[in-house]
Amino acid sequence: MKTKHLKIRLPHYYLIFQGYNDMYDQIIEKFRNSLQTIGEHSSWLEKAEKGIKICNKTISKLKKLVEKEDFESVTEEIYFFKHIKPIPMSYLIFYSEVRSCEHLKPKAGNSFQVRFLEKELKKVNKFFQKNNDFVIYMEQNHNYIDHQLFTRDHSSNYPFTPIPNYYQYPEFSSSHGMLWAKVQAMYKYIHYIRESIQCLQPGSKSLFSDKKHALLKWSGSKTSLVELIYALYSVGYLNHGTADLNMIASSFEDYFNIKLDNIYKTYSEIKARKENRTKFLTELQDHLENKMCQEDR
Repeated sequence: MKTKHLKIRLPHYYLIFQGYNDMYDQIIEKFRNSLQTIGEHSSWLEKAEKGIKICNKTISKLKKLVEKEDFESVTEEIYFFKHIKPIPMSYLIFYSEVRSCEHLKPKAGNSFQVRFLEKELKKVNKFFQKNNDFVIYMEQNHNYIDHQLFTRDHSSNYPFTPIPNYYQYPEFSSSHGMLWAKVQAMYKYIHYIRESIQCLQPGSKSLFSDKKHALLKWSGSKTSLVELIYALYSVGYLNHGTADLNMIASSFEDYFNIKLDNIYKTYSEIKARKENRTKFLTELQDHLENKMCQEDR
């Protein structure tokens, strides 16, 4: 199996190291591009149906590739089950939860629907409480027991029982890879619930807002904020790279009390700049450098 350094521009967890095959990364890159084709103005149920198909197709490709090529080292195996497979798997779990929620949600009465969604939030909180130690281990970027959590040699003790569509196969699963995917899925699910409640209660206070947020107002241009959002998305430093553009943009809108109309169109305009396409990021860098130089003097 030929190997080489990773060169494609993907979130930060695509670490560069010798010996990892970039075929997996090409599949993930195509997967992310496919997700962007899901209609922005489609209903959540439509998004879920389309998303599940894309996820299943991607996971099947990864499974066939693993069966054909396998891994050349334990390091590669850990990397795959910790950083590669959980990407489409987390979206599969997320879209499956959304589809289930949309079907089970009361059909009439905003108050009944809000109450149902609030119960869903409680379920999410219980999930995080139950798996608190594992979540802390992952979010603190620990790796001292990765060989137990993310290799197939230790796959007999699964932390929870997934539904069949989650592709639980011994030769294609580690003991905690599925749990890590579900953790990431639940972060997305929280965002979905928040959006749903806000649609049912327009003008209501955000579930995650507090008084401190009201003190911060974005006073720069909306184009600059979109540039910052895309930069954060591209580097993958939010929710371990699993936060999508809509989630990041919506969070910024809530935090800074601003409405961003069409971030995709704005991004296209930024890309079309003839000189210095990252104008705002360059400005940030220049200001920080000047501040440091002044303090040094």
